[in-house]
Amino acid sequence: MTAPAYVPQIRLFQNWLRDRRGLVFDSYDALWQWSVTDLHGFWQAIWDYAGTQSPTPHRAVLADRRMPGAVWFPGAQVNYACEVLRHVEPAHAAGMPAIVSENEAGEVREMSWPELQRQVASVALSLKALGVRRGDRVAAYLPNIPETMVAFLACSSIGAVWSVCAPDMGTAAVADRFRQIEPKVLIAVDGVHYGQKALDRSAVVRELRAQLPTAEHLLLLRTPHAAEPLPHDIDWTTASGRDDAEVAAFAPEWLPFDHPVWIVYSSGTTGLPKPIVHGQGGILMSMALSQIHYDLGSSYAANSFGERFHWFSSTGWVMWNAQLSGLVAGATCVIYDGHPAHSKEQPDWSVLWRFVARHGVTFFGAGAAYFSNCMKAGVRAVDCGDLSRVRVLGSTGSPLAEEVQRWGSAQMQEAKLAAGLVPKPGALKGGADGEPWWCNISGGTDFCGAFVGGNRELPEVPGQMQCRFMGAAVYAWNENGQAVTGEVGELVCTEPIPSMPLYFWNDPGNARYLSSYFDTYPGVWRHGDWLKVGADGGCVIYGRSDATINRQGLRMGTSEIYNAVEALPEVLDSMVVDLEYLGRDSYMPLFVVLRPGVALDEAMRRKLNDAIRASLSPRFLPDDIFEVAEIPRTLSGKKQELPIKKLLLGQPIDKVVNKEAMANPGCLGWYVALAERRAQAAA
Repeated sequence: MTAPAYVPQIRLFQNWLRDRRGLVFDSYDALWQWSVTDLHGFWQAIWDYAGTQSPTPHRAVLADRRMPGAVWFPGAQVNYACEVLRHVEPAHAAGMPAIVSENEAGEVREMSWPELQRQVASVALSLKALGVRRGDRVAAYLPNIPETMVAFLACSSIGAVWSVCAPDMGTAAVADRFRQIEPKVLIAVDGVHYGQKALDRSAVVRELRAQLPTAEHLLLLRTPHAAEPLPHDIDWTTASGRDDAEVAAFAPEWLPFDHPVWIVYSSGTTGLPKPIVHGQGGILMSMALSQIHYDLGSSYAANSFGERFHWFSSTGWVMWNAQLSGLVAGATCVIYDGHPAHSKEQPDWSVLWRFVARHGVTFFGAGAAYFSNCMKAGVRAVDCGDLSRVRVLGSTGSPLAEEVQRWGSAQMQEAKLAAGLVPKPGALKGGADGEPWWCNISGGTDFCGAFVGGNRELPEVPGQMQCRFMGAAVYAWNENGQAVTGEVGELVCTEPIPSMPLYFWNDPGNARYLSSYFDTYPGVWRHGDWLKVGADGGCVIYGRSDATINRQGLRMGTSEIYNAVEALPEVLDSMVVDLEYLGRDSYMPLFVVLRPGVALDEAMRRKLNDAIRASLSPRFLPDDIFEVAEIPRTLSGKKQELPIKKLLLGQPIDKVVNKEAMANPGCLGWYVALAERRAQAAA
């Protein structure tokens, strides 16, 4: 008997709109236009389609349409944990686990849905015993492991406000974040294993306790990696180990739609990181929408049976929150705790590919830089095991270059053919001729969602994102504040979205919130990216609009230069800045990290210039090219163009960058020395 044809999630949604609302659209553009004009009808449809639970009805969908300060679904009561735990019975009956995890040592754990429910209840009751009440903040210093997911769900279930930092962050960076929100309890790990090294974190935890006077209690996750025992109020094994009548009877609390669910942080390039507060209901609406655009189904539905979702991330990046959303969808979350390339000293970029193959992952997401590194390292997916179940590759964090996307598609086709799978066009959930479908997205920590991304039914153009998300009234605006098509402009969003921040923590008068998104266009969200929307609705992100290249009146996003330069096999990484500022002449240096054994000689310089000249224009040839050991990046992997620009314009290093928010602060010395040489030459 032939299996029924797969139906994409966005088609299922449109079928539902047709059957339940009598709405039929002849194109995605028509669907999108409806979604951003009839906000009440669209977001009510998302609420109903997702089956969002509330014991009380909402009085309106959008009671106040302004930005910021939109009021969504007043009267409704929700809980993130409720939306996750409703999958317990059907998913378990179908034999599907909730979480599959693996670490660098190859230790694999599976957590069933009933066990997830039991542990969430046990930890929630343990937190309540420590005095945690609705609205209290719980700070977590934890890696990407099942315990972290359990801890979050336990906090949500009792109305506590969650905030997590990764153990690879420096003490000062973590303290800068957590001090602002005054947590009542700290949940921490005393050690981690990362990059093939055991790393003691007991001293960090001691320092955090000293710097967080409001944290009355420590819930400690003990590991073999700590150098010394830490005094604590309760350990994880005890907190999660209850299995009694109270645990069995536990149910999450119903919370107002706009009750805070978590606090995430801006990258903290300068000054204190901004603590961004998101609401329970807004995040649930964002997750429900993302499932449609990601083409992510539940593990027990016939159409997506066995769905296994992996988006590689640390807990310090908002994609950890996106990975967590797999549980809201009823999918199995497959998580990896470790270095994505084995170690810095002995890089092996096939680690995650083998992990994905071992665990039958169906959706494999990572940062765009990860896939670029895999291509440059010569990873061959066909050598990494059976990847036949992978039908979606996801990327974000930075623009995915066209050649990287083509490389990834070719790798997956080869791997599937080797597995004996010869698909017909459209037979899989991938693209034509059996190519995996790329779900390329761009959004942000700011609203914990995506503005532009994927649509399983639209054609794919490598190097582009397929569409603007439903519900996201996103446009590219020119310098006159007019929407343009086929031209690069400021990415703006002209209508509110439920997951936009409620507020920033401890931000009197919303001053930091307003200056972050609404100072340029009052009442309109300015995201800070350059965007081009094509006539077909396809979107390209051209990098940050505050790090723009302006050469002889021609403006260019930095990503186009990176696409040209990093396509060369000799180049591992690059960064460019333009020092035009307040009428100064443009000076544009290019920094490159070259493959070992490659020298920046005249021939290599010519090759770099020729690549830029051929791909872009002679206008964008750099004034200088420097070989560097590393490109400075934030903890979430973003190139730090603006801080280096400010440094080279003469600002002191401690005023332009927060080293604790960097992935590689040791590389800054070289750039500081360059700035000093420039200053001396100018003098």
